[in-house]
Amino acid sequence: MFGTGEGLLIDAGLGVSPWTVLAQGSARVLGTGVGVATFLVSVAVLLLWVPLRQRPGLGTLANAVVIAVSLGVAVAVLPDPEALGWQLGEVLLGIALIGVGSGCYLTTGLGPGPRDGLMTGLHLLTGVGVTPVRLGIEVAVLTAGWLLGGTVGVGTVLFALLVGPSVGYGLALSGWLGRQRSR
Repeated sequence: MFGTGEGLLIDAGLGVSPWTVLAQGSARVLGTGVGVATFLVSVAVLLLWVPLRQRPGLGTLANAVVIAVSLGVAVAVLPDPEALGWQLGEVLLGIALIGVGSGCYLTTGLGPGPRDGLMTGLHLLTGVGVTPVRLGIEVAVLTAGWLLGGTVGVGTVLFALLVGPSVGYGLALSGWLGRQRSR
């Protein structure tokens, strides 16, 4: 769900999440597809875990691979919408899928994704709160990706405003589904 949501944001052409801006810029520089670049960014982020003494889990590795593959497939098969209404619809659906996908993977207990582990590792190392650490990471990644040629636009702004609530709803939905299965 997460990778497909990111694919919808790319396909809409209105701007993408900060990490995908970095992947797009990296893909442009490296001459690869955005799915491959997303995987390479994940590997680079995992290498940053070493000095932070973070330990990956099965979910960490699955996150890096599954998101990259599903994003690459989504970008390859989705039609390119030309009407602004369809583009905005893809952005909103993409953000919703990212929220639900986040809720699903965050509640498995199999380890954080590469980017989440970087955030928690820096938080533990510096003692700075999670919110400013994550904000600093997102701004740095967005800036680097934009400088490399990634797409920043209204979709990026909508992502910034809506991804928090989307993940919150995704976590609530995942918790509700878990309670339904245990009955």
